Amino acid sequence: MPELQPDDRPLMNRAQLNRREALLFSAAAGASLAMGRPALASDSVKTAAHQEPGYCSTPRTAVASAQLGKVRGFLDGGVYTFKGIPYGQDTGGENRWLPAKPPTPWNDEYPALIYGANCPQNLHPWTAIEQTFLQDWDDGYQNENMLKLNVWTPSLSGKRAVMVYFHGGGYSFGSSYELPSQDGAQMARHHDIVSVTVNHRLNILGFFDASEIGGSAYEDSANVGMTDLVTSLRWVQENIASFGGDPDKVMIYGQSGGGSKVTTLMGMPSAAGLFHRASVQSGGGGNIPTKEQQREVARQLMKDLGLQANDMSSLQKMEWPALMAAGNAAVAKVNPPMRGMLEPFSPGPPRVGWSPCLDGKVINLRSFFDVAPDVSKSVPMLLGSVSEEGNQMSSHPTEDQWHANLAKIYGDDKATAVIAGSKKECPQKAIRTLSYMCSGSFGLNSLSMRNNIVKMAKLKHEQYGAPAYAYYFTWQSPMLDGVAGAWHTAELQFCFDNTKRCEQGTGNTADSQALAAKMASAWASFARTGDPSQPGIPWTPTDPETNKTMVWDNHIRIVNDPEGEVRKIILS
Repeated sequence: MPELQPDDRPLMNRAQLNRREALLFSAAAGASLAMGRPALASDSVKTAAHQEPGYCSTPRTAVASAQLGKVRGFLDGGVYTFKGIPYGQDTGGENRWLPAKPPTPWNDEYPALIYGANCPQNLHPWTAIEQTFLQDWDDGYQNENMLKLNVWTPSLSGKRAVMVYFHGGGYSFGSSYELPSQDGAQMARHHDIVSVTVNHRLNILGFFDASEIGGSAYEDSANVGMTDLVTSLRWVQENIASFGGDPDKVMIYGQSGGGSKVTTLMGMPSAAGLFHRASVQSGGGGNIPTKEQQREVARQLMKDLGLQANDMSSLQKMEWPALMAAGNAAVAKVNPPMRGMLEPFSPGPPRVGWSPCLDGKVINLRSFFDVAPDVSKSVPMLLGSVSEEGNQMSSHPTEDQWHANLAKIYGDDKATAVIAGSKKECPQKAIRTLSYMCSGSFGLNSLSMRNNIVKMAKLKHEQYGAPAYAYYFTWQSPMLDGVAGAWHTAELQFCFDNTKRCEQGTGNTADSQALAAKMASAWASFARTGDPSQPGIPWTPTDPETNKTMVWDNHIRIVNDPEGEVRKIILS
């Protein structure tokens, strides 16, 4: 057996992680919402829950031959499952901020039986117990030896389409198993897909420009969080055939910050040819800073720490909690004061922080913010959002309070128009639920997200290359009196076909099961063919004139620019 690293061992006696009380929103690139709960005994790190009777076993057939050595997985309800496969070395110590190095080959079977560590990060806080219940989040455990990925497949032979999912959390937090919805077993079990999820470097560990401190070896340091993802896609190209996957049919997709990772990869020359379809969900098109802006953070950090300008050794020896705190403080000093609504796709000067940057080499354009990149012209896209992106269950505004909040940002006339338009579009929804579409508070905004989807789809259409398909997820959860709506991340429960695993959010009702089966089939069809249509549900590409959009609800339908009148109000 290979020697296990500290983060490969079970967490038997580790202390549970503390939680903060206030809501965190990662403004760098559209953050996923997060929740606080005990980190060790969480459903989302247990063997998959699924609707059908099944059993878990560890047969000799659950061994795959990867390039670096054999990996031992397990069989759960007919699905071969491999968790925590290393695609890069430990990124701590002397490897901090360097491009990912390949793991050392192993002679015996690698036990790919549990999830690997998550990138060190500030833990996910929440504002309401109800939010914690609905999301069922898991923070897992943290270590800089986190370059690991997970694979679910119905068979180790064959050539199936591969779906590679990148998690949300902006570029600051999150993980491949942060939500129970991200488990890929159901896609393998019911949709004949090889499913992959990935962990990578985040925050200061993934997006810190150390080039002035350490020299030429660190010229790519400001974007190693993204080059990690390229490395993971190379692993897929080189290894996925041994897991029953087709390296020529790889789809990348991500939600929130994961969607921004997808659009960033679509503009990276080093990622060209490593994927063939792309889905961007409630994110994408970030207004990323320049390399020079990111260097200001590094200069401020060294000044604050009282270190010599070239003291890389001290930075690499520093414990990550202290490093992260110092980095966040430097970012706060370098950024100008915020005014109005801050969103990752807002116009104007970009803000510095933990996100990719324009370094002129790894990343040379603001993909789907300024332009649709030529390097991915032939890649079809699936783009969409949900109806209550800004759900915060702690928020209970009256109509007057909602109006007052909107007026602070948009002025009295627009506030009145947004409320009237929202009530006209969705007369059945409570004021509280409607406010989650556009609250007037700092954070996620459904109308702005819809505007961003329309903008990105237009950029893609104007390439006259592969098509773009748009969606809008509006299914209203019956849980907690039905006021939560379709919150940020809600569609993942359905496009992963995980209504049972996510029953605290879906109720696992017959309606939710039926919708999930169809939605997951659309995503699987897109992975196979580049067209999300399926028998009985044809899906027409979108265009700037009609903004054709598939609405996912109990009544599935194509609509021209759903809620278009309301979304345009905040553009005027």
